[in-house]
Amino acid sequence: MDEEKPLTPRELEILKLTAKGLERDDIAEVLGIAATTVAGHKKRILKKLGVHNAAEAVYEAFQLGILSVEK
Repeated sequence: MDEEKPLTPRELEILKLTAKGLERDDIAEVLGIAATTVAGHKKRILKKLGVHNAAEAVYEAFQLGILSVEK
């Protein structure tokens, strides 16, 4: 992960919703933002984590301790 550019609170929120299995349109509805805005955030998340898709982003976030299992 690019330590100079950590995930923003909004990016972290989107990553958490992605990890729960929500798709772009669902995330947009939950957060009350446009689907295109969600897509932009996801693109930045992938770049910051150095991965190519949402599954890799979630895996990398768990490996880095950015995400953890909620009980």
